[in-house]
Amino acid sequence: MADIYTLIKKDHDHHRKLLDTIEDTTGASEDRKAAWDDFYHDVKSHAAAEEETFYSKLISKTWGQDAARHSVHEHQQLDDLMEELNDMDMSQGAWLTKFKTLRHDYEHHIEEEEDEVFTRAREVIPESEIKGYGERFTSRKADERKLIDEKREDSLED
Repeated sequence: MADIYTLIKKDHDHHRKLLDTIEDTTGASEDRKAAWDDFYHDVKSHAAAEEETFYSKLISKTWGQDAARHSVHEHQQLDDLMEELNDMDMSQGAWLTKFKTLRHDYEHHIEEEEDEVFTRAREVIPESEIKGYGERFTSRKADERKLIDEKREDSLED
């Protein structure tokens, strides 16, 4: 099992590709819808798993409290933007404008996380304590994805 840093980075790389696909497509095309659906659900499950397994550990360290709170706050802001996008017509120009805001904010967030948060986390969380976090992250992400899928199925039935 890969370490949590590698797993988070792998997700970020996948999200970057999806952002490219979304921006490179037009209107409410099937390719854009599929990429958005994948991005939306993967980012939601990723963020929940990250907060529970990685940021919860950083919060327990004095330095990590501010960084973790900042990142969790950014997760909430990104989640709000994604929900707004879900409620908008993808074929309208306003959707793409808001999407570009989301993309900018998300790319800023993941760059900050990979560059600053990971570096500091490696300084304050000993390798012996971080072992197993990759497995917990993967498991928590899968559990969260199931919850998101169940919620989506319930809303489709209504």
